[in-house]
Amino acid sequence: MKKAIAMFLAALMACSLAACGSGEETTAAQTAGAGAESQGAEASQEESGEAAETAGEETQAALDYEELIIGVDDTFAPMGFLDENNELTGFDIDMANAVSEKLGIPVTFQTIEWSMKEQELNQGNIDLIWNGYSVTEERKQEVLFTDSYLDNKQVVVVMADSGIETLEDLAGKVVAAQEDSSAVAAIDAHPEIAETFGDRPEFSTNDMAIMDMEAGRSDAVVADSVLLEYVISHKDDPSQYRILEEDLGSEEFAVGVRKEDTALAEAINQAFEELKADGTAAEISVKWFGEDIVK
Repeated sequence: MKKAIAMFLAALMACSLAACGSGEETTAAQTAGAGAESQGAEASQEESGEAAETAGEETQAALDYEELIIGVDDTFAPMGFLDENNELTGFDIDMANAVSEKLGIPVTFQTIEWSMKEQELNQGNIDLIWNGYSVTEERKQEVLFTDSYLDNKQVVVVMADSGIETLEDLAGKVVAAQEDSSAVAAIDAHPEIAETFGDRPEFSTNDMAIMDMEAGRSDAVVADSVLLEYVISHKDDPSQYRILEEDLGSEEFAVGVRKEDTALAEAINQAFEELKADGTAAEISVKWFGEDIVK
């Protein structure tokens, strides 16, 4: 009997020890699992942080310019032109300087041959085309545009005593424009009108085209409305000129950057928004146009 009791107690103790061992093993496994999950979460957070930091570094690297070189046509009033002191001034010049402050990157303005602007950009001689630069489908093939910031139209100016009142009256006339400008593109977009011209000479600047008309060699000039309105208003006798009511199409101004410089384009867009929000853009617009016309 005693032997049976002893065997029963031994078996009971063995079961108890086995149960305890099982519990300890489960607890250890759970602890190990929890530790692994915790380490995994920490690793995930570290990876996310590193990814965000890397993305930030890439953006910073993309904007790591010692300066931005802006290509301009220094005869395009009121966007960018030389004043009576031979100093570069204008709406786009003021806007570019304001964006420069937002980006914390200094800018240098470089006068370029306007007909070579896309080549200058893509060859790395300049970083931005910013001087009343019209958005066109053809130009989109060569550059990346920022958001547009101003509306514009291509219009026709004539001398007030020319007898030219409508686009139809340009038949047989000499109609001038700046070479490789959006004015030329606007003329080409209306072959039913362009094909009636007697001739259509192109000049390296709008000023030269207007002087040719003033000398009587050309009968009309096609150019940007913002330019012609400003130039005529500053003539000794603005009444000598007339802008036809009919135009050759609307367009928008934007900044041109190299296609791969997406971060720079986005940064300029953000700066535009900040300048509009804090009133700086409106102030610059009123200075040059007498009203806020920034989009």
